[in-house]
Amino acid sequence: MELKQLRYFVAVAEAGHMTRAAARLGMQQPPLSQQIRALETRLGTQLFVRHPKGVTLTESGQVLLADSRRLLEEAAAMERRMKDIAAGRAGSLNIGYTSSAAAHAFTPRVLRECRRAYPGIALQIVEDHAAGLTDSLAAGRLHCAFLRVPVARPAELVFETLLREPVLVALPAGHPALEGDGPVALRSLERERFILVRQHGAPGLYAQLLALCEKSGFLPAQVQEVGRMMSALNLVAAGEGVTVVPASMHGAHAHAIGYRLLDQPLDAPLTLVWRAGEGSAALQSFVALVRAAVADGRDA
Repeated sequence: MELKQLRYFVAVAEAGHMTRAAARLGMQQPPLSQQIRALETRLGTQLFVRHPKGVTLTESGQVLLADSRRLLEEAAAMERRMKDIAAGRAGSLNIGYTSSAAAHAFTPRVLRECRRAYPGIALQIVEDHAAGLTDSLAAGRLHCAFLRVPVARPAELVFETLLREPVLVALPAGHPALEGDGPVALRSLERERFILVRQHGAPGLYAQLLALCEKSGFLPAQVQEVGRMMSALNLVAAGEGVTVVPASMHGAHAHAIGYRLLDQPLDAPLTLVWRAGEGSAALQSFVALVRAAVADGRDA
């Protein structure tokens, strides 16, 4: 039994006449009658009572009419869903971000815009560090991710820098370096405990910081590693040391932390990463939306 036969059957039932139904369907009456007879043969029951003025439904026909309408509506809905998925208007996206990437206003804003522009796309959001997100992308568990400085660049991933912002040094309230309004000399922090977020041997924002320290003639005597930037800021607020964060995080623990620019040039990118050749139309729509937001300068 084909959907075409059910459409023919519903047309005849609604018209109450073979010839009128054939005209509505844009076909000749004899082929339509043949399709109805074939359907009756397939189902093993008579669907219509034929009489000179047209046709009326049998009991079996009345049951089939209700079922046919439901099946045809479901088939039409399925076709619409498939077209929406193919066009990137529906589907699902698994999106990751680091805590520092999420702190920039651009990231939550573009996620909200995606929900408004594409209500048919279901977003699943996860947070992880840059290395974990990169592994998940390479393994196909994520479609895309927002992070700062990439810690690895697998060949199968695409890395696109969306924007850049200054990096600030975060110091406990009352720290002598906060007495002035100008940039803090990196060399003046030589004896401080640096609280850094990085994996052993992995490049990233903090590897760039250590390179600047070395260029300034020193390496931090004390380094404490943590898993998240917010963990580092929590420790700074408790007076355990200093850290550096993108400027968009400067509001965290405002009562207990002071933020200043460094006298050395250091900035933090916001990077979007996805798998090269990823066939998801929903992902293509999302990347296009992100690029449009960047071009408009929203939250840059």
